[in-house]
Amino acid sequence: MEKDKKREFMSKAIVLADGNVKSLKGGPFGAVVVKDGQIVGKGSNQVTVNNDPTAHAEVVAIRDAAKNLGTFDLSGCEIYSSCEPCPMCLGAIYWAHMDKLYYAATKDDAAKANFDDSFIYKEFALPKEDRSIPSVQMMREDAVKVFDEWNKEENKVPY
Repeated sequence: MEKDKKREFMSKAIVLADGNVKSLKGGPFGAVVVKDGQIVGKGSNQVTVNNDPTAHAEVVAIRDAAKNLGTFDLSGCEIYSSCEPCPMCLGAIYWAHMDKLYYAATKDDAAKANFDDSFIYKEFALPKEDRSIPSVQMMREDAVKVFDEWNKEENKVPY
């Protein structure tokens, strides 16, 4: 894809972020999903307007693209984000099987605006018992039986 087209897509993501700030509908983040040179999904941060802590721009854009394309597998797509994705959004990008990520501002730029994800990265590196949110495993045997059933199912839709 030509450089000007990529800049156009990133500009769209940045405009979505700016519009979100001006409308007071959420944080300063925007994203677009592109397939075959066309925008197939777009999103801006909707955390506060929807009372949804997972409604980050990238997740909103991924949901929009998946709905518009009628698939949960976004192979062949690229995402343009106004900012380097947080750990949750980066995970969503991987789960969606996207081909490439482009981003503008860095996580350090976001931290200067009080959107600091460094504590999450630090938490992930800690042993479970040392994390600030306690993690308690229970009923493993019952849950493993469900995985066993999944593995036996012949008509499952793998993802």
